[in-house]
Amino acid sequence: MDELDKKGNYISWQTLAMMAFVTVIGLEDIMYNFQNQGMAVITSWVLMMFLYVVPYALIVGHLGSVFNHEGGGLSSWVRATDGEFLGYFTAWTYWAASIPYVVDTANCLLVDVGWGLTGTDEFEDLKFLSTAMFTAIIFVIFILLTFSGLAKSGGKTATPFTWKTIIPKFDLKYFSTVGMLIYAVNGSELVAPYVTRMKDPKREFPKAMIALALMTCFLTIFGSIALGIYIDANHMPNDLKMNGEYYVFGAMGKQFGVGKLFVYIYAWASFFYNVALLSVLLDAMTRMLISDTGDKYMPKFLKKTNKDGLPINGYILTVFLSGFIMVLGIFLPDMNDIFNWLLNLNGIISPAVTCWIFYSFMKVRGRNSSKYPSVYRYIKNDTFAWWVGFALLAITAVATVLGFMPQDVKEGSWVWWYELSINIVACLVLIGLGGIFPGIRRREKEYGLAFDKQQWTWMIALVLGSIVFNVWLGGTTIKLRALYIVIESVIALLAVWLIGRRLPKGAKASK
Repeated sequence: MDELDKKGNYISWQTLAMMAFVTVIGLEDIMYNFQNQGMAVITSWVLMMFLYVVPYALIVGHLGSVFNHEGGGLSSWVRATDGEFLGYFTAWTYWAASIPYVVDTANCLLVDVGWGLTGTDEFEDLKFLSTAMFTAIIFVIFILLTFSGLAKSGGKTATPFTWKTIIPKFDLKYFSTVGMLIYAVNGSELVAPYVTRMKDPKREFPKAMIALALMTCFLTIFGSIALGIYIDANHMPNDLKMNGEYYVFGAMGKQFGVGKLFVYIYAWASFFYNVALLSVLLDAMTRMLISDTGDKYMPKFLKKTNKDGLPINGYILTVFLSGFIMVLGIFLPDMNDIFNWLLNLNGIISPAVTCWIFYSFMKVRGRNSSKYPSVYRYIKNDTFAWWVGFALLAITAVATVLGFMPQDVKEGSWVWWYELSINIVACLVLIGLGGIFPGIRRREKEYGLAFDKQQWTWMIALVLGSIVFNVWLGGTTIKLRALYIVIESVIALLAVWLIGRRLPKGAKASK
């Protein structure tokens, strides 16, 4: 950054706005929330943009400015305000939130290949785009084609556009889908390190964030309208979240007389985007976790690298947990249910991680705010700023909890209860591991190694066996199966604890 300053090279607010934009919203985000709320999602997008996205982004800018010498990462913000352990745990939860996203991305590849090869959804029976600008161009073309098609049809739309259709019914069902809206619009913290690379951050950063909100608002609102033109919001197909983009592009192609051309173009563009995204996620998120948590809490065996500097054991853990997430959904009826469940899981974990941002902001703007000076300051009054942070934290936390309620399935059905169960199990395992690893690291320091080979073998076998058995049991119709799962899990955990508590063979003398 110092070198940039010497040369007078700064990031313009227009550039930062575009960088933030492509981390915040995507075409699929519009599709997912359209199925959840129908045309009423238009009102939700307007409320989200100005009551959530703008303050969220400006809070990120403030934190990035305060902690600019620590890289501006989320875990470094928490570490600076609450110490090393909470900083580690933040890094862990941020990484854990990427696991369902990795699995979801891999699932999307199957959908892209299916449409790219067949041009239809028949494949279901078989049980990073290169630049940021290209993403924006795809978005704009999509909207322009839609309104051109609307003119060709004489204004005919699949969904009636009335006040009744765009005003949401604010009930429990509605609020249980807010987590997916938050999942769709979070991510602007990734541009926080660039706040101090602007020539005049106090003036330019708010411009960038307002531009972000306007672009996002424009594309989400008009994107939702575009979907309403081609899809009847009152009679939506059950697989809209998985195949919606293809249905829309297929309808466009038919209207413009090019057949399935748009479907094939989008399918392969999406495929290569997801391939790149998957490789980046698997590598970058693993490296970020292992390099950012220090030596105190992360087990040594996970930080171990091969001769090429690759954290192999870290990759294995990532792949193992990704496989675990997929196994949890194995008894769901079909691929569409798995796809929707993975999205629902992202709508729980991602907002939960976002809570750390607002928590950090409250700490920074609390009683000791003078300890945290910044070039860019969001809201001058500390008390008012603290309450803004608290309000956003409360909204996000409530959305996280309500997000556990399964979507897209009949409430009270066995699938609904099964999804609720695996939502809880997935979150407990992903977050719980973060609390276990510091204990493993303590054993490494005390004995030279955490567990011997025999201990590792038995503990891994017990855990895997317990997971497979419980997933199978959850997919049956046996009465009191939930109670049996709890009993079996307690027994398995007790056995793992008993095996893990004994001294490993070859251990050093206790200090």
